[in-house]
Amino acid sequence: MESDASGGWRFAQCFGDKGEVEDITEADIISTVEFDSTGNYLATGDKGGRVVLFERNDMKKGCEYKFYTEFQSHEPEFDYLKSLEIEEKINKIRWCKRQNSAHFLLSTNDKTIKLWKVFEKSLRVVSESNTFDGSRALPPPSMKQHLRLPRMTQQDNIIAAVPRKVYSNAHAYHIHSIAVNSDQETYISADDLRINLWNLNISDQSFNIVDIKPANMEELTEVITAAEFHPTQCNVFMYSSSKSNIKMADMRDSALCDRHAKLFEEEEDPTNRSFFSEIISSISDVKFSHDGRYILSRDYLSLKIWDVNMESRPVKTIQIHDHLRGKLCDLYENDCIFDKFECTWSGDDKNVLTGSYHNYLRIFDTDTLNDVVLQADKSAFKAKKIGGPLPGNKLGGAKNGVRPGLKDAMQLETLDFNKKILHTSWHPRENTIAIAATNNLFLYSAA
Repeated sequence: MESDASGGWRFAQCFGDKGEVEDITEADIISTVEFDSTGNYLATGDKGGRVVLFERNDMKKGCEYKFYTEFQSHEPEFDYLKSLEIEEKINKIRWCKRQNSAHFLLSTNDKTIKLWKVFEKSLRVVSESNTFDGSRALPPPSMKQHLRLPRMTQQDNIIAAVPRKVYSNAHAYHIHSIAVNSDQETYISADDLRINLWNLNISDQSFNIVDIKPANMEELTEVITAAEFHPTQCNVFMYSSSKSNIKMADMRDSALCDRHAKLFEEEEDPTNRSFFSEIISSISDVKFSHDGRYILSRDYLSLKIWDVNMESRPVKTIQIHDHLRGKLCDLYENDCIFDKFECTWSGDDKNVLTGSYHNYLRIFDTDTLNDVVLQADKSAFKAKKIGGPLPGNKLGGAKNGVRPGLKDAMQLETLDFNKKILHTSWHPRENTIAIAATNNLFLYSAA
């Protein structure tokens, strides 16, 4: 697989603390990132329970964004029955398609999903009344013909965020996935053992459509890791498992979709079996292509592209960081082997994107498997700002904030496993990607 140094990709923007900070505030770490269906808005959620929205900046040529609004979506809670603390961390954000001037989006922490309405609101103030005219005080009227109606004038426009619905108490385990249906009326939420179907307008009732909890929990062998609706067929959804398989189900078949319609699973090569096999083969994310024909899945070391009509094996398998195979023992010791990397399709389904360690990310052409390696780090921001070579970069200068030779650098011993690209999103109509790198949001664009 030949790798182009930058593939035409260039650093565009960086939001967040741009200085070199030793102690990163835990609450500022970005935990999810999502473009809306138009690409004009971008949402991030963080471990502090905040949702930050960005708006396309039409004043700038190219795909640039500006801050739109921020609100506290979730607060820390305590479950007194189970003596458990419930974190405020936002696990997922999903936009609903825009129906009017307001935006609607779903956000979830481990236990509670909320539907937020974000809209522009005009602030009106009393400009004239019986006791003052503008800022000038008036004596109280002495005769009834001097009485006048107060006058209101518009003072300012603010962006308000209100929770329209709160969907709670439906999951015994931690929610890791939400997906809005193509009918824009329903959505699914998934935890480790169950998937529930909700109507967006009804917050006190959901239907359990998948339940893999065994009668005896000692017999538990797998958990659900991700769930996603089909992009056009509102009755079809899929969910992935820690046992390296993807199940597709049809809600027209039965009320409880425990009997899957399709099972995508690849036979494991017994010669490669090791103590870590089950952990690294667990699927961390699945995504339908925009036309619904293919499925993209990510496990610890690889990306797989499946044809929905062929269940026995993937049509493409792409190694992301195979050089880590020899370091699995260390990665198990420091818990990094349990990291859940996301994957995403480009808007035209011709490319796929996923992250790695040391803030590296990789973009693959689905046809040729040619790849581009980028690194979301502060030096890209600085290189664009000063236009010079990157400090301490022995592999050569940066071009457009993208360093050549990153593919080789990725395989060096000195990888920082605390820096990782877990959460990404691809603009639905353009080659612009949003990357969550610890407490920073990076945007890269390609011509």
